[in-house]
Amino acid sequence: MAILNPPRTQSGAEPAVLELEVPRHRAGRRRPRWVSIPLRFLVPALIVAVWWIGSATGAIPEEILAGPPKVWTAFTELYQTGQLVDFSLASFKRAALGVLLGVTIGLVLGVLSGLSSLGEELIDSTMQINRAIPFLALVPLFIAWFGIDETFKVLLITVATIGPMYAYTYLGVRNVDRKMVEAARSFGLRGPRLVAEAILPAALPGVLMALRICLSISITGLIAAEQVGTREGIGYLVTLAQEYNRTDYMVLCVVLYAVLGLVFDGIVRIVERFAMPWRGQVAIR
Repeated sequence: MAILNPPRTQSGAEPAVLELEVPRHRAGRRRPRWVSIPLRFLVPALIVAVWWIGSATGAIPEEILAGPPKVWTAFTELYQTGQLVDFSLASFKRAALGVLLGVTIGLVLGVLSGLSSLGEELIDSTMQINRAIPFLALVPLFIAWFGIDETFKVLLITVATIGPMYAYTYLGVRNVDRKMVEAARSFGLRGPRLVAEAILPAALPGVLMALRICLSISITGLIAAEQVGTREGIGYLVTLAQEYNRTDYMVLCVVLYAVLGLVFDGIVRIVERFAMPWRGQVAIR
């Protein structure tokens, strides 16, 4: 506690002592990991519990929604035959390759459009058209152009993910503080080094948010792509489940897509933890 002792007044009276409060440390105490991890799974666990109870009591008919025991049985059947691993890996590869191409193209175009007025004039209108067109409407055209092989599936996911990455990168680059850019230039950063070491790190929050959105959209594109001309993948399993009216397999496919989304989200969280360690101090604990 700090105490200030100002000089006496002209009347000779003793001045009031001003006491200053010691400032508190602004960084919040992190919640223990053994508490944080269960909290992340609390709501999904409650949903599964309600689903399980509803199926066991008959409130949810098996014809409408298979219960967890039947879904688990379908899981073990596919795992024992080896199809589960093969189908999951096939879907993951398609989604990962499509996202990689879409994110790379969107990132480059967003940086060019955000840094240069000429780049914006040449690129932005085309990208706005791309964002306005639902990528699912391109499925018939892509089949006519590229056939029904892997090229069609990867390119559909690529087109679906270019738009969000471009928009968030463009916004992030335009919001970079100009004074920071001028300071970087005064230290000799020019051209690609300026972009890589100053502008992109400043725009990183927007870029990582775009990556998270792109990964979510890629699952939608994956579902549409795997409905056509494929013999392996989670989408092919959905088609088989529809043909034979197997609700247990349908629910299992939904769970697999959810797990795939969690894997993608976990990858982004790991990148955020190492690339932006300061963001954890902003949230209220």
